[in-house]
Amino acid sequence: MATQLVPLREVERLSANVIRILGGNPGKFTLQGTNTYLVGTGKNRLLIDTGEGKPAWIASLKDILQKENASISQAVITHWHHDHVGGINHLLEYSPSIIIYKNQPGGGQQGLEDGQQFRVEGASLYTVFSPGHAQDHMALVLEEEDAMFTGDNVLGHGTAVFEDLRTYLASLNKMKFAFRGRAYPGHGAIIDDGPKKIMEYIIHRQQREDQVIQVLKTAKQGVEVKENELSEWTSMEIVKIIYKDVPDNLHLPANGGIVQILRKLEEEEKVTENTRTEGWRLKNRAAL
Repeated sequence: MATQLVPLREVERLSANVIRILGGNPGKFTLQGTNTYLVGTGKNRLLIDTGEGKPAWIASLKDILQKENASISQAVITHWHHDHVGGINHLLEYSPSIIIYKNQPGGGQQGLEDGQQFRVEGASLYTVFSPGHAQDHMALVLEEEDAMFTGDNVLGHGTAVFEDLRTYLASLNKMKFAFRGRAYPGHGAIIDDGPKKIMEYIIHRQQREDQVIQVLKTAKQGVEVKENELSEWTSMEIVKIIYKDVPDNLHLPANGGIVQILRKLEEEEKVTENTRTEGWRLKNRAAL
């Protein structure tokens, strides 16, 4: 991590409608830990995500519910990754009557669709289907604040990983028009201007794509190519140029993002892969 993370309290009221409970699982990829959110103002609250199953999380949740004189009847899961679903069993042990909602639900869970509405006292929410980080990913808009719970598509620090770049970018564009206020991310501190941060993510991805294309336009030193053809580059060779100032131990995870960019460009018929050499080259100069 290039910069120091902002310290976050284990439990913190973020607004009149939202309390954040950390998952008790800080780490390289989870930042200060998974953010779970208790939403609403009355005796019946909605929970968003459950952390990864750490005892500290369920203890913090029980404590804040007691202090708020509140209970949970429904929980919404943003996506299937273990650091968001791992606390479901602890939650149901605490209160077996809680209904769990999730896109592509598992056993005993209820389904979750785009535009699905949830209401508790002090909070009206609706879901935004936003695959990319995960194929079942859901964000939620909190209408009272014109805010969004962005799950792991947008984080409070750094950038997010994704399964499919084209799908991810489409979801970011969908999300940025759904609200105008703050963003409550799946990891990291709250973001005061959510749509602005999403736009920064989109611009960053475009800059990375431009860098990849620029490398593919470059002739490799000491390698001859046929007339009117361009050099082939493997994804890791591209990584070593674009991320030359990044420690080598981070090149492998960076390679995943570069491969996603190359696959997107391939779908757009801008690049082609030599499966024998695992090299990539621009399809033709005119296309770019």
